[in-house]
Amino acid sequence: MVNTTKANTAQKMMGEDVREQGIHGTRLLTLSMTILVIVLLVVITVLAAIYVPQIAIYVPIVALGIALALQKYTASFFSYFVIAFQGIYNIGDRIRIGNIKGDVWKIGLFNTILEEVGEDEKLGGELTGRLLYVPNLIILDQPVLNYSKDYTGYDKPVSSDFIFDEVRIPLATGSNIEKAIALLERIVKREDEVYLKEAGQMFQKGYPRFLDEAMTGSRVLVYIEPTHIWIKGKFVAPLRERNDLKSRILLEFLREINATKDIKLA
Repeated sequence: MVNTTKANTAQKMMGEDVREQGIHGTRLLTLSMTILVIVLLVVITVLAAIYVPQIAIYVPIVALGIALALQKYTASFFSYFVIAFQGIYNIGDRIRIGNIKGDVWKIGLFNTILEEVGEDEKLGGELTGRLLYVPNLIILDQPVLNYSKDYTGYDKPVSSDFIFDEVRIPLATGSNIEKAIALLERIVKREDEVYLKEAGQMFQKGYPRFLDEAMTGSRVLVYIEPTHIWIKGKFVAPLRERNDLKSRILLEFLREINATKDIKLA
């Protein structure tokens, strides 16, 4: 299992290197083409002013009119460079912008194309099979949540898709809550142990705070309502595998409580 984990980690790191090289090459090509277009426009304007002075006075007016008509396109165009050079998100990242959530499929000069991801109440965070075309300018006034980057002790976020998630289980008020907590904590720690080791090898030092909490803190919380009691087990998993892990934890918990009479679901 450890060798498999190391191999998976190495493959991910190699994939990240290849992707970063491709992104860097695309940025350089796009920047070069943009500079070339701007230089050509400036040259054409200067030549028109020199050789056709009659129309030179109209050039600023026409330019202003075009700028006003295309202001959203202009904002989206310059937002592309904000996205690219600040590394707000890259191809393959899972992000949320406002109420839009998806995996980045393509970053264009004017639009970012996302593969839509359903909410927890709809498809449980899985891909829906639809594409979302998002104007780049939206990042100028909307917060961007990047699920694929984690803060560490280094000077920039590390690309990974590990997150903290939870399973929520409603229990009848007459249940043995202490026993249920111990059972769920044992299952959670057993099921996400491989992912914690993999995350540790990826970050090495400067762990994100949620990993420190997962390794040292309690993994189960309790919330009381008048009709039932919630126990919530927190686990660490790669974003795209969290639903599978959540299902395994819940199924294992159900199998365990079927053999006892003092833990009942609400």
